[in-house]
Amino acid sequence: MANDLDAMGFKKMGAKSIKGRHVQALINHWQSDTGAKRALSTGTIKNRMAVLRWWSNKVGKRGLVAGSNEHYGLANRVYVTGLDKSSELAASKLSKVTDEDVKLSLRLQAAFGLRREEAIKFIASYADRGDHIRLKGSWAKGGRPRVVPVRTEKQRELLNAVRERAGYGGALIPAHKNYIQQLRSYTYQTIKAGLHRNHGLRHRYAQDRYRELTGREPPCCGGPARAELSKKDFRTDRKARKQIALELGHNRIQIVATYCG
Repeated sequence: MANDLDAMGFKKMGAKSIKGRHVQALINHWQSDTGAKRALSTGTIKNRMAVLRWWSNKVGKRGLVAGSNEHYGLANRVYVTGLDKSSELAASKLSKVTDEDVKLSLRLQAAFGLRREEAIKFIASYADRGDHIRLKGSWAKGGRPRVVPVRTEKQRELLNAVRERAGYGGALIPAHKNYIQQLRSYTYQTIKAGLHRNHGLRHRYAQDRYRELTGREPPCCGGPARAELSKKDFRTDRKARKQIALELGHNRIQIVATYCG
């Protein structure tokens, strides 16, 4: 964002220099489609707005960025439903990953529905709280910390393996590397193993949780659509979606439709 402001002519701005006009200028810049760059999607812009809100609060400028994206004319996102985008962590492909830290990061993504960055920065000695894991805001999208339950023996065994690998205070990043360098290793290893579309692991996690919490298949996997549910089942569905949204690190339950239909 600092580079964007600089490119627009706002030079030598300090951490607390941003004003409302700069916010609007950033939005206009992100929405512009020129020969040099393409306009960003509404979803990407909304993600950046969330970061701007977090930052403005940190520097004591709460309220600088309007709480509603509609204030800036950003349309509500339409979530695609009815499609099963899940994927499994196939053992045959995982065996091709030779970096043990990358392998454990992938297993964390599958077992707990973590994003890639969260799984790489994961510090078991901090996160493992027995019956749940606690993710730091600094690992997570939008700076939002969250809690994910530990429900199975396989999850417990995985956490023990991660703790043993990383040691006390260690992430799944070798001592001689930083996050960016390990991210490059992750990218190389997963592409080589045919495991480079791993957001589907979060979809699979969400769908499995929906099955556990409702006792039904999610709509995208052949279960009944929400409009077909009884009042009792609809309440169960809504409660499950709220829980899944929290575990995935989302503020709105509407986005669960992307994962579960």
